[in-house]
Amino acid sequence: MKFRKLYWVTEQVGQDGSSEVVAVFTSIFDLRNKGLRWDAEIDRKAALRVTLVKLDSSRKPFGTWQSPDFTGMREALDPFVESGEFDGPSCDQLVEDLKNFCAAPAG
Repeated sequence: MKFRKLYWVTEQVGQDGSSEVVAVFTSIFDLRNKGLRWDAEIDRKAALRVTLVKLDSSRKPFGTWQSPDFTGMREALDPFVESGEFDGPSCDQLVEDLKNFCAAPAG
């Protein structure tokens, strides 16, 4: 089993730009299957933000993307596909799933 060093952080963002972390995932699969939901207890539902970070690092995140279109996300994941950390189809599906989820009204 490969030890995951990259983590996906999801946040719900309010109209005023404030945000609250909802969850952290270690894989694209878990993010897609468990993370695409609005936490009913959090009133910030203007946008969903996704950040890719390295575990135990004080450096900047690898990327932060926000709904509705998650601009530049797929291209930013290319180096991780090239290194074998992620596969291309999973990255394509992640971006598509994020856009589809955010196109629906927040619950």
